Amino acid sequence: MNSDTFPQERVAARTGRQTRRALAPTRTRPSQPVLNVVPVTFRQARSFIAAHHRHHRPPQGMKFTLGVATKETLVGVAVVGRPIARHLDDGRTAEVTRTCTDGTPNANSALYAAAWRAARALGYQRLITYSERGESGASLRAAGFQPTARLAPHHGWDRPSRRRRPSNQGIARTRWEVARAPDPSGPTGRANNLFPDDQLHTGT
Repeated sequence: MNSDTFPQERVAARTGRQTRRALAPTRTRPSQPVLNVVPVTFRQARSFIAAHHRHHRPPQGMKFTLGVATKETLVGVAVVGRPIARHLDDGRTAEVTRTCTDGTPNANSALYAAAWRAARALGYQRLITYSERGESGASLRAAGFQPTARLAPHHGWDRPSRRRRPSNQGIARTRWEVARAPDPSGPTGRANNLFPDDQLHTGT
């Protein structure tokens, strides 16, 4: 059969396909909860971390804290303080020493992004943090952070000048940062490159 002989049949078939597609049930993705940045006290942040964090205790100090919430429910907190590594503590660099969520989608990346906005507003030029081996860093990348150093496992803070009990639970980590502008002379050196030989270990 020559299809050019019956154009009306072709129109009817095409119309039928369009009708079937229009009547087919549509698949919709589950809606993501709306996250709002909220103020939290250090005490509230520590309490949330103690209740929800899977392997870290609450930090001892801070520069500022913040949270994210869905409606009236707090679903995540972030604690920002001075860099633990002394050579990074230049007065213009802050460190996210802890983030913690209850598993709400996108809460962690929202915390990192809000922490950087707050740090910039306070005059900081750079914000750093750390992830442990096996963590993808997806939340950090989503918030604009880039990896800057691989850090070898570290077995405690025992030093001749400051004796500490050794630890056998060293974990390799990656340092991440976001900055106003790359600064080759800054405390982290080549700001957007990954350092495979950096043996310094600091972290959250």
